[in-house]
Amino acid sequence: MSKNILNDKLLSNKKPTFPIGTSLSDYVKRYNRSTSIPVSYEDLLRFAGCIAVYDKNDEDTLWVRCYYSDSDREQIDMHLKKIYDILHSDGRDKTLDYLNVDAVDYCTFGNTKPFRIRIRNILNDGFTYFYVKKADASRVYGLELEHLLSPHRINFLVHKNTLIEQHIAGIPGDDFIVTYMDGCDHQELTQIAKEFVKFNERCLIRLLGDMRSYNYVVIPTHDFDRVSYAIRAIDFDQQCYEGKLKVYRPQFFKENLAMVMNVSNCLKDESIEQYKMEERALIAKRLINTQKRYKQLIKCMRADSISSPYKFKQLKRELHEFTGDIRFKSARSMGGVLSTALDFVQRNYYDVDH
Repeated sequence: MSKNILNDKLLSNKKPTFPIGTSLSDYVKRYNRSTSIPVSYEDLLRFAGCIAVYDKNDEDTLWVRCYYSDSDREQIDMHLKKIYDILHSDGRDKTLDYLNVDAVDYCTFGNTKPFRIRIRNILNDGFTYFYVKKADASRVYGLELEHLLSPHRINFLVHKNTLIEQHIAGIPGDDFIVTYMDGCDHQELTQIAKEFVKFNERCLIRLLGDMRSYNYVVIPTHDFDRVSYAIRAIDFDQQCYEGKLKVYRPQFFKENLAMVMNVSNCLKDESIEQYKMEERALIAKRLINTQKRYKQLIKCMRADSISSPYKFKQLKRELHEFTGDIRFKSARSMGGVLSTALDFVQRNYYDVDH
């Protein structure tokens, strides 16, 4: 795996928000990704005040905890509990009496500025989170592609200009690299290297960009006498937006240098190629298994505008140079570029006789 590191200046300073068009809106309704619960991002912005949130080491997290007037709080709490019930249960309101909105936190950094909602079950003090964000077509496409093409499933809901996302539990990649990686033994480091190679390939194939270490989590799972690890994206804002192909390859970000060095130290080139081929084959199989839904999604994406003409032309040119597939030249949108990339994988890494 290359040790060349991508300069952050190759990323756009700020990605614009792309509205959810009629076709995508119809798609999310068809597949129960839509909700009529009248909670909106703008409603949550009406907080009366806030206080800083600190971590266990008394460092500022750059999140603030919001509080609302009594008149707003009752209605907001009820709507947030109903949203939680739809995300995690059957949406019949039977569990609402056992739920409490413990906190509404607002992120003060980054482009998205999401709200993080903490819901507690008052019967056992267990709690979980979900996020409320401004709806963005790129992010909706990214979430749905994650659901269809990755090993993971994810729940999200769209209400007009508001997006509600399920929380993805795990150790943030930057925290894992600094705090946990040195404590891993050789077997664990080898398994982490394998997962990073597969994660890197998965992002490239489905054109999910900007996977710097704070945009994914590492998930440890205890299995008998060992710990296994999975790497999972948590930010889907950069789905098919940038023009430079390297943006879609996590290995080229300086924040991931420790992961890249670990791959170099633990895996031979033959193993790296093997894991890349395994991931391509798995994605090709998932495409077969989700063919109807995928075709409807890509049809929306082909007709949508989720990048600039310059970035679109640049990406299809670089993909043509990278793969040698002349079909990229005929793509007419970012959705067409992604469709061509996935068709390339399906043609080359899946045996239709099996």
